[in-house]
Amino acid sequence: MTSAAPAPAPRGDLVVATPRGLYCPAGDFYIDPWRPVPRAVITHAHSDHARRGHGAYLAQAQGEGVLRARLGADIRLQAVAYGEAVTIRGVRVSLHPAGHVLGSAQVRLEHAGRVWVASGDYKLDPDPTCAPFEPLRCDVFITESTFGLPIYRWPSGDDLFADMSAWWRANADAGRASVVYAYAFGKAQRVLAGVDASVGPLVCHGAVQVLNDAYRTAGVALPATHRVTDEGLAPADLRRALVVAPPSAAGTPWLRRFGDQADAFASGWMQVRGARRRRGVDRGFVPSDHADWPSLQRAIAATGAERVIVTHGSVPVMVRWLREQGLDAGAFATEYGGEGDDDEGKPDAAHSSGAANDDDGTEGADEASRTASAPTSKSANAIESEAAGAEPTSAGRLFGKDSGNAVAAPNAPMQPPPPTHRAH
Repeated sequence: MTSAAPAPAPRGDLVVATPRGLYCPAGDFYIDPWRPVPRAVITHAHSDHARRGHGAYLAQAQGEGVLRARLGADIRLQAVAYGEAVTIRGVRVSLHPAGHVLGSAQVRLEHAGRVWVASGDYKLDPDPTCAPFEPLRCDVFITESTFGLPIYRWPSGDDLFADMSAWWRANADAGRASVVYAYAFGKAQRVLAGVDASVGPLVCHGAVQVLNDAYRTAGVALPATHRVTDEGLAPADLRRALVVAPPSAAGTPWLRRFGDQADAFASGWMQVRGARRRRGVDRGFVPSDHADWPSLQRAIAATGAERVIVTHGSVPVMVRWLREQGLDAGAFATEYGGEGDDDEGKPDAAHSSGAANDDDGTEGADEASRTASAPTSKSANAIESEAAGAEPTSAGRLFGKDSGNAVAAPNAPMQPPPPTHRAH
């Protein structure tokens, strides 16, 4: 499969792809940059979108605890509520729910009568651990496409967690611990909130438990969870436990404490036949934190955008499908998706890379997003250089503040997707 053609970049685009990340020339800031920059607007705290080393960060307030836990408590961070607007060199910026994980946000940019929205990662399925996706009307929509293939269609959350709970119960009745490998930030908390906690104790790896604490601090209700070292957990309790651990914990001495065990992997990639076998686990469950194929279609249609730019995932397929619907579609080259186990960027990356740490990284992104060309109407370096001479934003609030109140962003209820054409 060939890479999607690059998104054209007419003069004056609000966002362009550069070697450091997605860049807003008018505002002189970046969105989820992958190289150190002076000012970074962050969509969420997964490690392929939020990285150390930036001069100042703007992010959604509910995700502040997780962001500081992962990047350092001393980062220069301006946290804003959903819909709260800040003006950066004349660009009005606001963050809106993306439904991906706690504090995840779409970035809405308004300047000179134009509205662009950068989605970050998102999903439409209900999730009690984060604010639901908010459709935003815009002229240009920058979207992910992690699961942008017609084979990806998620089961309902009720059915999914009923199945997981039944598996856990059967194992507990047999005196066998149930180990679920789930990415420590977002996926693990969704699993904890979804299963039937009356079956037995919930025991979490340390990388998961520290993020559970951040979720609770942000007001998210989670059932009681334990570390394996907690007093009061008897060996009989461990044999009935649901153990939630990051994929990097597989095969480590930590897991041996639970004795006989059945294991499962929680990821959208479990939708694909053979993924469970490659993981070497007994079961696969599909609680994805990304939009499936129908949800991607619905979300894009709800924006009303005539131009759509795809950043990562199944880029060529999504771009082709969008063009078949009559939209002006192209791709940005990005570095979203690293080599770790933080998110669902690419199946099996954590195991194939031999990840051994107990924290989360990110699983990777479709290779197409790495090879798609960046805009060429004006060199990215030239655009960045022009903006570099501008006066910095006032340091009181790192990104300034808006004279108005929350953005009343035009939005619309989501409609069923247009007819699907299978891409070849």
